[in-house]
Amino acid sequence: MLLFFKEADLFFFEKKNQKTFASPEAHRQPPRHRRRTRYTRNVPKVTEARLLVVKIGSALVVDPDTAAPRAAWLATLCADIAAARARGTQVIVVSSGAISLARQALGLTQKKLRLEEKQAAAAVGQIRLAQAWSEALAAHGLIAAQLLLTFGDTEDRRRYLNARATLRTLLDLHCVPVINENDSVATAEIRYGDNDRLAARVAEMVQADQLVLFSDIDGLYTADPRRVANAQHIPLVPALTPDIEAAAGDPPPGYSSGGMRTKLAAARVATQAGCAMAVARGGTDHPLAALAAGARCTWFLAAPEGRSARKRWIAGSLKPAGTLTIDAGAARALAAGSSLLPAGVRAVEGEFARGDAVLVLGPDGSRLAQGLSAYGSADAALIAGRRSDAIEAALGWRGRDELIHRDDLVLFT
Repeated sequence: MLLFFKEADLFFFEKKNQKTFASPEAHRQPPRHRRRTRYTRNVPKVTEARLLVVKIGSALVVDPDTAAPRAAWLATLCADIAAARARGTQVIVVSSGAISLARQALGLTQKKLRLEEKQAAAAVGQIRLAQAWSEALAAHGLIAAQLLLTFGDTEDRRRYLNARATLRTLLDLHCVPVINENDSVATAEIRYGDNDRLAARVAEMVQADQLVLFSDIDGLYTADPRRVANAQHIPLVPALTPDIEAAAGDPPPGYSSGGMRTKLAAARVATQAGCAMAVARGGTDHPLAALAAGARCTWFLAAPEGRSARKRWIAGSLKPAGTLTIDAGAARALAAGSSLLPAGVRAVEGEFARGDAVLVLGPDGSRLAQGLSAYGSADAALIAGRRSDAIEAALGWRGRDELIHRDDLVLFT
C-alpha cells in the first residue's frame, strides 16, 4: 500500500512491492553475487545529460512568509544552470509559483480560492515570476524566455509542433526557456500536481535525456522514516509496474499537491519517451550541483525502447491524411537517416494540415515511411521540388527547412 504525505512528505510501499526496486542492499552486494537483471542498470548522471528539464514547485520558488521570490535560492540554482550550460548541457525550466506570488498583493489570503480568483492571481503573478527568473539568470549572463503552456498545447498536434519548434529555436539561440502553466486561462491545469505532468510532457516534446523534479522530498522510502527507524531509501526504480501505479491512490483531502500520484504519472510519460527522471530535494542551495555530487534522490530509469515507442505511435496510431511521393535520391536520404526535404518531393495528394500524419511513397509507389508533416497540403504542394532556401519565395514566409523532420518520421522495413 502506498501512503501519501503532502509534497514535503515521503512515500513508501509494503514489503510485497519492494521487489520492484533496486534496494540499497542489492547495490552493496559484491558484483559476483548480483543477478544479471534489468535492475542493475546504471544510475543516470545529471552531468552527462545533453538536454535537461528541471521542474521547480511553488514551495521552492516563493517564500511563504513574504510571498516574494526566494531570490537567494534562485541565484544558486541559476548558478548551477550556468555551470550546466558551460559543460554543454541545454536546460529548460518548468516553474510554478505565479498564483502564490500574487495572493498577498491582491488580498487573496484565504485558504481556498475560487477558480476565477486563481486565474486572476496567475495573471498578476506570471509577470512577477518571469521577472524573478529573468533577473536570476541574467546575473549569470543567461537570457530567460517565458512560455505559457497548457496540456492542450502538448496534446494537439499542431500546437505541439509550434511549441516544440519555439523551444528548439530558443535553445539554439542559447536562451533558457522558463515554462509555466497558463493558469490565467486554464481550468484543469490549475489543479494539484500538474507542474509534474507538464514537465514530463515538455521533456517528451523536446526529447530530453533527463527530467529532474525538484521538491522538498528526496524520493521514495520503504516505510515512513518518521515512524519506522529502519526505513530505507529507494534509489532506483528500473520500471513502473502496474502494481506500483495501482498503489498510487488519491491523496488525502485538504492537500493541494498530488504527491506520488502525479510523480508516477510524470515518470510514466518521461520514461516511455526515453527520458530518465529523478525526484530530488531542491530546498538546499545549489540543488543541481548537489544532485551531481550524489545527493540522495530516486531515479526512474528510461524505458530501453522509449525512442522506438514514439516511432511506433507515429507509424500505427495515426491515420495518414495524405501522401507524398518522393524521388530516388530522397528515398536514399531517408534510408540514411535524413529528414525529408521539399526538394525530393514529386507529388502531394490529399488534404492535410500541419502536424497531420502523411504516407511517404517511393518513385514506384511503394510505402517507404510515415511521418508528421511540417506543412499543410496546400503549402506542401507549393514547395514540392524546391530547395529549402526557396521556401520563403514560394510561400511568402519562411517555415521549416524540412517537410518532415527525421524525429517525426518512421521508415517501414
